[in-house]
Amino acid sequence: MSFPGLDERSRNPESVFPLLEPRLSSVQKPIQYVGGELNSTVKEWDVAPEGETVRWALMYPDAYEVGLPNQGVAILYEVLNERDWIIAERTYAVWPDLEKVMREHAIPQFTVDAHRPIRAFDVLGLSFSTELGYTNFLNAIDLAGIPLRAVDRTEADPIVLAGGHSAFNPEPIADFIDAAVLGDGEEIVLKISEIIKEWKDAGSPGGRHEILRRLAATGGVYIPQFYSVSYDDESGAIAAVTPTIADAPERVTKHTLMDLDAWPYPASPLVPLAETVHERFSVEIFRGCTRGCRFCQAGMITRPVRERSITTIGAMVENGIRKSGFDEVGLLSLSSADHTEIGDLAKGLADRYEGSSVSLSLPSTRVDAFNISLANEFSRNGRRSGLTFAPEGGSERMRKVINKMVTEEDLIRTVSAAYSHGWRQVKLYFMCGLPTETDEDVLQIAELAKKVIAEGRAVSGRNDIRCTVSIGGFVPKPHTPFQWAAQLDVETTDERLRKLRDEVRQDKKYGRAIGFRYHDGQPGIIEGLLSRGDRRVGAIIEQVWRDGGRFDGWSEHFSYERWITAASSALEGTGVDLDWFTTRQRELEEVLPWDHLDSGLDKDWLWADWEDALAVADGSSDVEVEDCRWTPCYDCGVCPEMGTEIQIGPTGQQLLPLAVIGGAGQSGQPGTVTQVVH
Repeated sequence: MSFPGLDERSRNPESVFPLLEPRLSSVQKPIQYVGGELNSTVKEWDVAPEGETVRWALMYPDAYEVGLPNQGVAILYEVLNERDWIIAERTYAVWPDLEKVMREHAIPQFTVDAHRPIRAFDVLGLSFSTELGYTNFLNAIDLAGIPLRAVDRTEADPIVLAGGHSAFNPEPIADFIDAAVLGDGEEIVLKISEIIKEWKDAGSPGGRHEILRRLAATGGVYIPQFYSVSYDDESGAIAAVTPTIADAPERVTKHTLMDLDAWPYPASPLVPLAETVHERFSVEIFRGCTRGCRFCQAGMITRPVRERSITTIGAMVENGIRKSGFDEVGLLSLSSADHTEIGDLAKGLADRYEGSSVSLSLPSTRVDAFNISLANEFSRNGRRSGLTFAPEGGSERMRKVINKMVTEEDLIRTVSAAYSHGWRQVKLYFMCGLPTETDEDVLQIAELAKKVIAEGRAVSGRNDIRCTVSIGGFVPKPHTPFQWAAQLDVETTDERLRKLRDEVRQDKKYGRAIGFRYHDGQPGIIEGLLSRGDRRVGAIIEQVWRDGGRFDGWSEHFSYERWITAASSALEGTGVDLDWFTTRQRELEEVLPWDHLDSGLDKDWLWADWEDALAVADGSSDVEVEDCRWTPCYDCGVCPEMGTEIQIGPTGQQLLPLAVIGGAGQSGQPGTVTQVVH
């Protein structure tokens, strides 16, 4: 297959839609490939008022139904397209039926906006929220006609840039990407665009190597090919990661966006034509979390906490509903009920939309941040779905180990209040395989669920009380205190889950009231391999993809056997194997694959917190890491290292003026407020 090269980028590459459209009737859900969504943007190819246009293809490496609601891609899509010298379009992973058609008829990977080949763009920017999207990524660049390995690319190929949470350890895909960015993307994508424009306006001097050198010189863009990795022959661990050019920094720093009020995106939310996993308008009410849960990579790498003001949130909700037509609004963050002014925000929005079709949801709620008043505000319009809480650990001991300071009494008190106020179903989320966990810790999940049902029946006087227990496998993640932990093997994980399932099912009094959902240990082990792997893991990913691996985050497409076979083959002769990457505990002296990537967290602090967890586990300590929003700084390193600070309320601002649209106001009777903040 032939594709447009860099020499053709000054001309508008032809849309592939004439080739694609006649063949869409042969694939499932063809509407996901046609584009044309409300609020999507299609620009001319040469749009810059003067000089060169910079062109981005943004990809979420999963199906359209998963990728379109992704906030990261949606925000960058708007931020980039607001500039009159940049165009940004979107692309998603294609299902195997369309892939077959594309390969048979030489149709390259395309954008859904203008159906342009992604190889014609200057940058292919990928947002990885999970490592299990790596095979989809390889498939996309192969379909695009982009050489798989970065060192084989020429000026005819785009810069392949990775972002998202998985980019905090991009080493497993280092051979396949040109660049990676850590942290918030809003400002850095514009900086990258400016550098590319300056280079293009000057006639692209020095070619591909020069533009990558300029990006590396910023200190905030990681260029893997400018670093050499050596290994210790005896241990198999990394000996050193060394920059190979003067402009590549020893450590690449993450980007932190301060003042979220200045970036109220998405302002024109995309409205899908096909069904997606989230049919709602989402507003991020704050970013970051300092609760200190030791397993939580998201909380660690997004520090510090930065809240949006209540006024900005209210205006974003109003604007988003008006521009999208969505009738559900999700207030998102890692722990939304922790927003300083969540009570005032909930009441203000509930007042605003009472009597309308708009419903509000708080997808992320901690047990110790929940209260009935808050829940009642969010269910005022009559939509009372189940409540979800995440104790994470089944026993009190495990919750102390992971620094999830929620007691059994806290949980029972919370669910008691919920059941007594009319809720009938509660979902509890736990993890299996946490460090120092025993069979007894896991079996405590069943006892906790039984107590929840018993309490619900007692306070409600009803027997139709339900509790769903959902269990995920723990995967140690980089830049967390548990990055040194051994991952639980597949067999032990599955045996513990079997024992727990049997414990729940054999109870005649409560068993039928408890739903039980879990994933076996196999996908978790592969995720663990990809999360903490180094560059040697790239050969495994490539082999899995060549063997047909696609959509590995979907259980019906995931093949453990395929990954095991590829790992055995690709790692032969390296001195390491799958267990070495997953079920082995690390020590402080070991060079970790991501040590040269700076999340702001002090490695010695992370190690001390890991040791604290082990001390709590064996009973020699009861140390608890408090939330630094409310206590003195505990020296994790982020604020001084990144030059940032915590930004929280109360601000003293009011949600009003916002028009009350429900009740009398809808018919224009007295009480109608006409002023609306947009």
